[in-house]
Amino acid sequence: MDDHELFELIRSNLFTAVVGDILDVLGYQHQFLSPGIMPLQKHMRVIGRAMPVLEADVFAVKAETAGPLAAKPFGLLFEALDDLRKDEIYIATGSSLRYALWGGLMTTRAMHLQAAGAVLDGYVRDTNEIEALAFPVFCRGSYAQDQGPRGKVIDYRCSIELDGVRINPGDLLFGDREGVLVIPRAVEQEVVAKASEKVRTENKVAIAIRNGMSTVEAFATFGVM
Repeated sequence: MDDHELFELIRSNLFTAVVGDILDVLGYQHQFLSPGIMPLQKHMRVIGRAMPVLEADVFAVKAETAGPLAAKPFGLLFEALDDLRKDEIYIATGSSLRYALWGGLMTTRAMHLQAAGAVLDGYVRDTNEIEALAFPVFCRGSYAQDQGPRGKVIDYRCSIELDGVRINPGDLLFGDREGVLVIPRAVEQEVVAKASEKVRTENKVAIAIRNGMSTVEAFATFGVM
């Protein structure tokens, strides 16, 4: 499948719980991001390719060092945002929880670039605006404090780790109200195919249980529960 077919299959048939189960079976047992990273609105789902962004805290409004980003407000944030491509997800980590990592104008720019969503290991601001735009954003909550004097993007399209989960550029991300999964590119086709089969089997189990089959017999018969 190409990306369009893959994303559509996930969007129409799958949910994170079943995909996570398949990753467990294949030996990828640490692929969910922190349960604190949730959608701004419960119905939001996000599917796309990771565009990782690395953040860092700063502690001075004026440049006090000779580093290449010392005098650059927000660091490489604008460059990272402008580099988003169609169906990519801006996923950022590395900072403290002292300020917001995403806002309304960033959402507007990302939508123009046809990005798939944003996943932030931190807070967002302009929450009402983001919700009105219906752009999929997953984060730790809302907090209006500005990043400007407190943090910078120091790199992007680089590998990052979030709660011990490695995220490489181009990895498949899938999120719904039960969490965000990182699906390694090397196994994504196998994972989606097996998750689709598991959904079909679970539907058969549900019918059998509704018709009176016990859970013990259902598990012995179908191998899932």
